[in-house]
Amino acid sequence: MTGLTPGVYPVNVLPAAPPNFLTGVPAFVGRAPTGPGTPRRLTLWPEFEAVFGGPAEGFLHDAVRGFFENDGVACYVVRLADTDPAAPSPDELERALAALEEVDDVDLVCAPDLAAAWRPGSAIDTVTGPQRALLRHCRDRGDRFAILDCLATDDPGIAAGQRDALNATDGAAGSYGALYHPWLRVGDRDGRPRHVPPCGHIAGVYSRGDRRVGVHKAPANEVVEGALDLRSDLTAEQAGELYARAVNCVRALPGRGIRVWGARTLSDDPAWRDVSARRVVANVHRWVERFMRGLVFEPNDIRLWVRIMRELTAYLDGLFQRGALKGRTAEEAFFVKCDSETNPGPVVDAGMVVTEIGVAPSAPAEYIVVRVIQGASGVTINAV
Repeated sequence: MTGLTPGVYPVNVLPAAPPNFLTGVPAFVGRAPTGPGTPRRLTLWPEFEAVFGGPAEGFLHDAVRGFFENDGVACYVVRLADTDPAAPSPDELERALAALEEVDDVDLVCAPDLAAAWRPGSAIDTVTGPQRALLRHCRDRGDRFAILDCLATDDPGIAAGQRDALNATDGAAGSYGALYHPWLRVGDRDGRPRHVPPCGHIAGVYSRGDRRVGVHKAPANEVVEGALDLRSDLTAEQAGELYARAVNCVRALPGRGIRVWGARTLSDDPAWRDVSARRVVANVHRWVERFMRGLVFEPNDIRLWVRIMRELTAYLDGLFQRGALKGRTAEEAFFVKCDSETNPGPVVDAGMVVTEIGVAPSAPAEYIVVRVIQGASGVTINAV
């Protein structure tokens, strides 16, 4: 190259790539014959049997197999130490969830053995109590979503009652999970049919949709691979009644196979009713948290505020271009505000940076405001 001072060479410096991550990555919590009690990442079905052994009491084996049968890419497995086939103890479940706190890759949580604790005539709370612990875990983190199994029942009324019980004590956590009914009929390694909770297969459907379209794709009207039949066949009327009660159905449709027929969270709040809306915001949460980690100890002035607005605007515009946000223009789809209004003198003096983000997910197309506060204790993200 000519025209350069001798000894001076051009160097192309590219900006650092924005943080990126795989979505549709579930953590499965359940019983297995062997294996570690700490989270283990798996990318192939044979890895599960090599690490955790073959089928055991419970449904962890079936859930992980169903995940990979439905084009799941990667998952984590946490083995419960409990040997009680009735239900994992609260302490053991909390230990497993605590072990997942340090795993950044996970955005879905499944515990297929929880629903197996119920028997006809027993109290629903034996299942809904531990399932609420999963919902609280996802709510407290803000970046995970629980895929929950209905009880092993043919009665749609019991399934609807389970949903009401899950939402009874903490409705705010309900938007962080979805409930699926009925159980699936699959073949085991000996070819004998058995009924299993649907969460593993459903998690694979989530992963498949994320990879093909993105987290804004509703995980519904998708074929469930690996299922031979259903524990019960729901009529269109029954499925409609359950969907109105925020229970997602799996249906056998003539000529179309077995499909997921619903994408509702447990929440009564219209803004958080759709699974895709919650997962889009959870995805924004994950991205913002990772981006903001790189800004710790930066001078808290207008230059930092402009940088935050520039990077977040570029990221949200990418979501808008992919169809995750609704609006004719980017201005209608989202906003980012980080200036002297969100950061008055007392906030700056306290060592915090406050950013407000508004997004309109493609469903339900209403603004959801996210408040991001960065301080000495880390990043706090609240969706309001």
